[in-house]
Formats: sequence, structure tokens, C-alpha cells
Amino acid sequence: MDQVFHVDCFTCIICSNKLRGQPFYAVEKKAYCEPCYINTLEQCSVCSKPIMERILRATGKAYHPHCFTCVMCHRSLDGIPFTVDAGGLIHCIEDFHKKFAPRCSVCTEPIMPAPGQEETVRIVALDRDFHVHCYRCEDCGGLLSEGDNQGCYPLDGHILCKACNSTRIRVLTAKASTDL
Repeated sequence: MDQVFHVDCFTCIICSNKLRGQPFYAVEKKAYCEPCYINTLEQCSVCSKPIMERILRATGKAYHPHCFTCVMCHRSLDGIPFTVDAGGLIHCIEDFHKKFAPRCSVCTEPIMPAPGQEETVRIVALDRDFHVHCYRCEDCGGLLSEGDNQGCYPLDGHILCKACNSTRIRVLTAKASTDL
């Protein structure tokens, strides 16, 4: 500390214990014994232990880098993009999408970006969510998002292509006329 002390004067600034022959820490030209120095350190918001080396700051809190992990997969998020849910829980982006992404009404899988992508397309029809590849006519199975069958022609809560919608309307019309 570039200073000279009497043996009896070289003491911890907090507890006044003598530091001769003891490990000590000098902070802003003030000497601390090891226990008092450790008590001055920030504590990790996960494990509550003092942070002796590198501090990772996120979400307004201090963490050991190895304690800053995704609540689902427990992977370290040090240097990795992350997000926080409404309850303040920390997630890696992938697990956040798995947990909170809308689910496809056909395959029930989450509708989320492909690996390495940041965005995806979600189709909503009749208050239901669909992956692009799951958005198909319920009768013929034709893809409704591209090609000749493009477009949805709903009937009685069913997702149909134009041709199958026309066929169902003809059948319903014929049945209604024979019921009269």
C-alpha cells in the first residue's frame, strides 16, 4: 500500500485485528482482514456466496458466471443471449420459445424459430395456430399456404381448401334439398 506502519497500527479497518503475518486485502489504501474483506463483497443472487472474482451483472442483480443459468436446461448463460419471463425467471432463448411459444393445433409442437433463426411464421385461422407445413386442408390434406390450394375456405369450423369447401357445400345443399 506504499505506506509504513507500526506493527500495532497495521490493523483491519473494520474489526481492528492485527494483520501482521495474516492475509489481507488493500482496497483504496485501506487494509482489510480476509473475513472482513469477504463481507464487503457482493453476494451472488443465486447461491448467496460472495463473488470473489468476475461478477456477471444481469437483470439488476449480481451472479457468479457459473450460477447464471437457464431455469429449464441449467445451461450457463454467460455470454449467451437470454430472456426473462413475467415471473423474473431466466431462460435461454430456445427454452423460452419451447415454454411460451404458441402450439400448433395440428401437431401440438411449439411454433418457434428454426435453430439459428430469430423469427418464424405462424398462421392463425379460426382462432387456432398452425406451422406453415401443418396448415392443410382437413379433407384432402393439401397445403393451404402455397400452390394451387393456397388460401383457407373454412366451413363449420373446418379448415378447407377451395375445392373441398365447394364439395362440402354441394353435399350440404343436396342433403338440405332432399330433406325438404
